[in-house]
Amino acid sequence: MDFNELLSALSFVVFTYDSSPITLLQIIQVPLYIFLAWFIVSRVGKIIVSALRRRNVSADAVHLFSRMYLVLTIAILVITSMDILNIPLTAFAFVSGAIAIGVGFGAQNIINNFISGWILMWERPIRIGDFLEVGDARGVVECINTRSTLIRRNDGVHMLVPNSQLLENTVTNWTLIDQNARTFVRVGVAYGSDVVLVQKLLFQVLAERDDINDKPKPLVLFEDFGDNALTFDTVFWVNAVSETDIRRRRSEIRFRIYELFNEHNVVIAYPQRDLHVDGNLTITRSDKN
Repeated sequence: MDFNELLSALSFVVFTYDSSPITLLQIIQVPLYIFLAWFIVSRVGKIIVSALRRRNVSADAVHLFSRMYLVLTIAILVITSMDILNIPLTAFAFVSGAIAIGVGFGAQNIINNFISGWILMWERPIRIGDFLEVGDARGVVECINTRSTLIRRNDGVHMLVPNSQLLENTVTNWTLIDQNARTFVRVGVAYGSDVVLVQKLLFQVLAERDDINDKPKPLVLFEDFGDNALTFDTVFWVNAVSETDIRRRRSEIRFRIYELFNEHNVVIAYPQRDLHVDGNLTITRSDKN
């Protein structure tokens, strides 16, 4: 088969749409064009994302760019493919209207979550890496998708939260402005203890740690005269990215408090009860051979 015969075969009209002939060559061109264009744009996208990461652009901004780049690329590929086939966009006006009506009635939640996802990525009230408290669950945001947000809880379990719930319900973002969090360690000492010494030892524990923020300054508060103990609170700020990090530091501080109190004979209180007996109490002892 020579070139003219091949060209004639490729010019064969497969079907006609709205007086526009669709040839075999046009049908072959579309998948080849889509494959080549997708290969190029995917490579370009990876290069741009790598450049943004090298410039230390935040992960959520890179994620937003990837989503917008993907949507824009798909739209351009679809429009260009239709142009190659000589199919006008008005041909899908009726179909798109019918789809819009069907979607409006049958997929309200999906559209709600989809729009909520774009709002989250654009306004950035929640970002990748933020530590959230959603209901009774706490975890770190790993990915914001168009329908749901992926959160890794403190126990390592991944949780998918619909985007609409993050916008419509109360969500506590521990790291929205910065990663500073306030926490405290409470300890009770026995009545009769030297409270000035206790305060001094607690300040010493806080001063020994480099991971406690200087501003605001740590505090040692004589919290209360409890039923069984004199209660003290050490209040301090730390830079933390998760609740596990905060709990680990509180544990280390408690170990150090226990060590210092033992060195200075400060007794950590425990519940005590006094028993009063009305009348006479006789205690007998029986020796058994």
